[in-house]
Amino acid sequence: MIRLPAPAKLNLFLYITGRRDNGYHDLQTLFQFVDFGDELSFEEADELTLSPALPGVATDNNLIIKAARLLQSHTGCTRGARIRLTKRLPMGGGLGGGSSDAATALVGLNRLWQLNVPADELATLGLQLGADVPVFVHGRAAFAEGVGDIFTDAAPPEPWYLVLNPGVEVATAAIFTDPDLPRNSPVLSLEQRLSLPWQNDCEALVKKRHPEVAKLLSWLLEYAPSRMTGTGACIFGTFDSREAAENTLKKAPDGTFGFVARGCNQSPLLTALDAL
Repeated sequence: MIRLPAPAKLNLFLYITGRRDNGYHDLQTLFQFVDFGDELSFEEADELTLSPALPGVATDNNLIIKAARLLQSHTGCTRGARIRLTKRLPMGGGLGGGSSDAATALVGLNRLWQLNVPADELATLGLQLGADVPVFVHGRAAFAEGVGDIFTDAAPPEPWYLVLNPGVEVATAAIFTDPDLPRNSPVLSLEQRLSLPWQNDCEALVKKRHPEVAKLLSWLLEYAPSRMTGTGACIFGTFDSREAAENTLKKAPDGTFGFVARGCNQSPLLTALDAL
């Protein structure tokens, strides 16, 4: 059996710099991993199976199964696997859970089936599953540009984060098609971005559409510099110590799902893979 993490990511900043004729958006964002997320285990089997099923997601539509079948098709592999998912990340939370699961499936099955597909090739395959999948395969904190497909390795600080889920699911497509989404942030270099205050161009719109996000973010800002990640709904605060982040989590409004994690410029997936 192979057991591998599928870590969450945070968008430390997110700027929308334009919109293309095909509807896709140009952006600039800084991805960093955290040492918390889902987990997948893989065992050799005659057929390809996944358990448990996710509520509201047909097995054929699950990105893990799609990733497995894509890898089979790409390599001609006919072997099967029994895949088990331990799901910890909320769906539609902006933490990249589905994309991370898909990336870990590609990486894990590549190892289980001894296919030896290079990481760059796996990342290109992953792009067929979602724009964020390649950064999870690549496994390094990265400054992403274009439509999120041009990566430059980055090394931001690795603080402690408190990540909170407001309990709503935000549809990414709805945010990117909303006419009120800002689309005119200037294109700057990574050095320029790092030297300026960070923000998320989607945050104001999501707060307007989802008051729960606005309310929880307002609360967290009382304790630490805080922003929304991706297109939401999850938010995160930055802390100097684990203790400070955990103490703030204890004060969170009743019923709020949250976790404390360390920022990682090398993905826990790569670290676990190196240890196999």
